[in-house]
Amino acid sequence: MGDTAVVASLERGFDRLHELVERVRQGHAVALPVNAIALFERLAEVGAASAPRAVEAEPVVVPVLAEAARVPLQPLPPIEAEDLVRTTQEMVRVRSDVLDTLVNQAGEVSIYRSRLEQQVSTFRFNLVELDQTVARLRDQLRKLEIETEAQIIARFQREQQIAAHDSGFDPLELDRFSQLQQYSRALAESVSDLASLQGLLDDTTRQSETLLLQQSRVSSELQEGLMRTRMVPFEALVPSLRRTLRQAAQDLSRRAQLRVEGAHGEMDRTLLERMKAPFEHMLRNAVAHGVESAAERAAAGKPEEGTVTIRVSREATEVLLDVSDDGRGLDRDAIRGKAIERGLLRADAELSDRDLYAFILESGFSTAGEITQIAGRGVGMDVVASEIKQLGGSLAIDSVRGQGTRFQIRLPFTLAVTQAILIKQGESVFAVPMTSVQGMARITREDLAARMLDAAPMYTYAGERYVIHELGRLLGVGTRHSDDPQLPLLLIRSGELRAAVHVDQVVGSREIVVKSVGPQISSVPGLFGATIMGDGSVVIILDLPPLVRRGTALGQYADAVVRAAAEDGDAERPIAPSSVSDAAPRARPLVMVVDDSITMRKVTSRVLERVEMDVITAKDGVDALERLQERTPDVMLLDIEMPRMDGYELATHMKNDPRLKRVPIIMITSRSGEKHRQRALEIGVERYLGKPYQEADLLRNVQEVLGGQHA
Repeated sequence: MGDTAVVASLERGFDRLHELVERVRQGHAVALPVNAIALFERLAEVGAASAPRAVEAEPVVVPVLAEAARVPLQPLPPIEAEDLVRTTQEMVRVRSDVLDTLVNQAGEVSIYRSRLEQQVSTFRFNLVELDQTVARLRDQLRKLEIETEAQIIARFQREQQIAAHDSGFDPLELDRFSQLQQYSRALAESVSDLASLQGLLDDTTRQSETLLLQQSRVSSELQEGLMRTRMVPFEALVPSLRRTLRQAAQDLSRRAQLRVEGAHGEMDRTLLERMKAPFEHMLRNAVAHGVESAAERAAAGKPEEGTVTIRVSREATEVLLDVSDDGRGLDRDAIRGKAIERGLLRADAELSDRDLYAFILESGFSTAGEITQIAGRGVGMDVVASEIKQLGGSLAIDSVRGQGTRFQIRLPFTLAVTQAILIKQGESVFAVPMTSVQGMARITREDLAARMLDAAPMYTYAGERYVIHELGRLLGVGTRHSDDPQLPLLLIRSGELRAAVHVDQVVGSREIVVKSVGPQISSVPGLFGATIMGDGSVVIILDLPPLVRRGTALGQYADAVVRAAAEDGDAERPIAPSSVSDAAPRARPLVMVVDDSITMRKVTSRVLERVEMDVITAKDGVDALERLQERTPDVMLLDIEMPRMDGYELATHMKNDPRLKRVPIIMITSRSGEKHRQRALEIGVERYLGKPYQEADLLRNVQEVLGGQHA
């Protein structure tokens, strides 16, 4: 029997043994693998029979053992008690939930330390103010003493004619102090005492700052130590992945090997466990759809054994996982045909290869000709995409026909404590992990404005070209006006991405504790987590590379919409650049409710939602203008009396805006006088209703203005 067959039998035996161990671990009954035992017994017999017989030699009278017996045996060194204790304590099993709790509590300690540092900093600032106040008080008391002494001298000069006092002594030497001067001297002593207390407080504060600095170092080391206990090398998953690939290859009668690069790299245990199933799906797909049979590979000039490669690396705040094979690659025509067949793509649509390959991530999508246990059921890649999205990562697919397919996975490298740059955009403060920032530059306001006129604005830094993006546009928030002639740019570098992100202001840098924002928000691209500042406020942590990629994709989609509209003859119709979704027809009408009363907003929203209408709300005119930058409603329900901007001002602004002047406005107000009604009609308001309104009247008016708008 050849060595290849023996190795294959050993691998099957290992897989069978692994299955039995798993069943025992789960508490299930196991049956004795009689067939496997018989197979290995036959292998042992064949191996023994094929082994060359030893040449018989004459018996040796004095064996080697007898010679060795005369050598006195050296006793083993005694085992020290410390060695026993160290041996028994080398490995301690700790439940994962206990470890996670310890990590969270260590994070809470860091947060409270940060708040203490904030309070000590405030106390230090107040001490400086106290020092300045004491100095000012000293100066004022000195001036008071001078003025008092001058008054004493003047008074005694007037009394010089009295002989009893004309003794040649200075008036001050005669202790002729007024009551006011005695008070001033007492105040001077009190100020000296106050200065002494201020010095003691300053020394205590300095000692507290030193202790906080030491506690910060110990806390950071504790946090890092706990995080290291959660990190496991990727190679811990490699045996299971090899077994999955081997079983899939055996089921399909193909040959494939797994090669892992960077297996020593460490990842968070939870992250690695959740990525186990996606990796198994990708390996099965690589064998089922990628690796060819031995005959096909030989005909194509490839080795008979296919290779699936996993590369593990880390880049800034992301973990990069590349899964590639050297198989046949993705069938672009088959994917396109299947997408058209399922109604996911128009027959005349033109998509890039990467966008077309993304269809394999749809649930139930499969190009396999027949259904097997491994392929053809349309499950697998959709599970992979869903899990990666829940982890806050991204998945990109590249393929070359006849050469293979590559899946590039980017996952956030969760850090409990990290250094971050605090930035301000509009009125909001955000944190950006320092590991994701390549550098920071400044650009003049005029230069930035000139560059932004280009279709693809660029900024050159250290010989590399970076595409300029505005953080306000990426986040959909406003920009704060600044008189600073130099504007900051954060330079981001991730893989092939080069981006210079313009922010309103760079506040500074500090150590932050990363907290999870929950599964509902963590899947949003560009959100790394959140942190709690020293004053108790919550600050969102931005992951800029995914945020820039999403903004670029939305920009390309908007350009495609504009080109499609131009080809359809609608090039003259303006499309709001801030709202790509408005270019597509809505299935349900969108109504904006603007009222400063939260009760009215909630009640009106429920009334409209019951009749299948989408509703967005605003608390006043200024809030409504901000929301109008994002979405254009089909109709607006507007109150008159509101803070910051009333209904008349908002309606006037909308009727003078070319983009908003066609939006019908229904005013709902308690001001039912003719004067208020007449002013609203002069502005251009379509309907005027009083409070409280009847639901039937409101719905009838909304339907009428919507019907007139679409007529």
